[in-house]
Amino acid sequence: MTEWTGLLNVVDVEATCWAGAVPAGQSSEIIEIGLTVVDLAARTRVSRHGILVRPARSAVSEFCTELTGLTQEQVDGGVEFDQACRLLATEFAAGSRAWASWGDYDRKQFRVQCAATGVRYPFGRRHTNAKQVFAESYGLRKRPGMDGALRIAGLPLEGRHHRGEDDAWNIGALVVAVLGRDGWRITTED
Repeated sequence: MTEWTGLLNVVDVEATCWAGAVPAGQSSEIIEIGLTVVDLAARTRVSRHGILVRPARSAVSEFCTELTGLTQEQVDGGVEFDQACRLLATEFAAGSRAWASWGDYDRKQFRVQCAATGVRYPFGRRHTNAKQVFAESYGLRKRPGMDGALRIAGLPLEGRHHRGEDDAWNIGALVVAVLGRDGWRITTED
């Protein structure tokens, strides 16, 4: 049994998206950062947060609004991406605290957007692909989506699927479930 201690940031992002091809002159960019803090030793979720991010290189499509519930007007009231990254670093110790996401999309989206905008990557090296360790700890050959994983673990979906703050909260519950099965580990150190 491995004892995990300290706090873990569970992150889920929503990004601009389209039903078809990306419109000319636009690119997918983060519009919401959901973050749940998990106390690893206590095996509990201790706080939940949502940061709306104002897109600079794209617009929220009707498809994106249907999927996430987020409108252009809502994200226009958000902070700029560089401010969101600074907030992650200062308020949530993102540079020193281990973090997790459901799959590698969120980690890669941050890397791509930081490189494209010249913004410093806010996270440290220790990342866990929670989807991967969930599948391992439950002996699954296929990695389920977050909503399927909740069903497998016998947990309710809290809030709206594809809303960053709600998804991070639900992923936090799955992290706690994996901790209870002694299946937690760091999957990426880059």
